[in-house]
Amino acid sequence: MKFNIEHHTRFAFNKLVGYTIQQLRLTPQDGFGQRVNNWQLKVSGLSSTQTDAFGNITHTLVKDAPHQEIMIIATGEVETDLDSSEDLLETNKIKHDDLALPIYLRNTSLTIANEAIIKFAQNIASQHDTINQNLLTALMDGVSQTIKWDKTTAENQQSAISTFAAGKALSQGMTHLFISCCRALKIPARLVHGYCFNPATKQIENHSWADAWLLETGWQSFDIANNMPSNGIHIRLATGLDYRDACPVSSVMHDIANDKMSVDFKVHEISQMQQ
Repeated sequence: MKFNIEHHTRFAFNKLVGYTIQQLRLTPQDGFGQRVNNWQLKVSGLSSTQTDAFGNITHTLVKDAPHQEIMIIATGEVETDLDSSEDLLETNKIKHDDLALPIYLRNTSLTIANEAIIKFAQNIASQHDTINQNLLTALMDGVSQTIKWDKTTAENQQSAISTFAAGKALSQGMTHLFISCCRALKIPARLVHGYCFNPATKQIENHSWADAWLLETGWQSFDIANNMPSNGIHIRLATGLDYRDACPVSSVMHDIANDKMSVDFKVHEISQMQQ
């Protein structure tokens, strides 16, 4: 598939502020079956570009004049579902991520498992002889059947433990629970954040899913909320140990919790690639 995307994010602060620093992870890269043909990021302020420890292209946005609004616009064209093309044979290897696999076994406050989660993961694993694709698929299926994907769930209730207790979550919470299960079974796992296109509504949305590592095949991707492997409807932006590492916009200096944020996506053209 070929996507022409326009992504608008607007922050409206409840009072005039003099200084804001935000970290942006809104730039896709080639790999995992996707190719970025062009991409632009426009911001109302000064920005600098870095590559973080997870291989994500990040931009630090600085606004040091009095303001009550910040606009962020990301636009570009991305092709997906290219795993079989000759120039993407290394598609499941992140070239800029030099972190050792044991790092992806580390728990965070959003992915740590309690006894109930460990028991849940072990019960599923007990039905499989080895750690393989079938086990990971069973874990995904178990989480998606146990947790309701509820897009009205509060964003601050997305840890693995709160998700398991509530029985409902956003895609972030469902992904945190899957990652928690993987790490409880000593399977390296990480969160992926990006876009997911819904063919039924023709809409594209912010979405989280997971990568899990298998010795034979490397990183494999699982969309827990949709209960399917990631495929041509997914566009990767960033990865990390949890959503905080991979979220598209995070505030460094100004607390945006009580301010208004609006996000708008436009897909100007979607075309089926020629075989």
